[in-house]
Amino acid sequence: MTVTPLELARVAALAADSKKARDVVLLDLSAQTDVCDYFLICTGENPRQVDAIVDEVREKVSANCGVSPISCEGREGLSWVLVDYGSVVVHVFKPETRDFYRLERLWGDAPRVELDLA
Repeated sequence: MTVTPLELARVAALAADSKKARDVVLLDLSAQTDVCDYFLICTGENPRQVDAIVDEVREKVSANCGVSPISCEGREGLSWVLVDYGSVVVHVFKPETRDFYRLERLWGDAPRVELDLA
């Protein structure tokens, strides 16, 4: 089965939302960079929630899209975990780390994709 990067990003967003991730934002970077098509950015309140969100994203993307990440970095500190699917990069932050790095501002020109999360 072949899924588009947008479909994969939506599955990851729903997975993050199901674990109560806050401020789930999907940025379309396809016109800005060749590195990837989408950044999915979300926040977990504490290390345990960050870990649960990452596990759920990996599980749901694997089950629904048949895709495993190229890499997953930051699990030891759990303040910023990056799950790289190539065309989609998922960033799960603790609140203070997200405030510090401000990826949405850094990629401020990128359009936000409407997710329609409940």
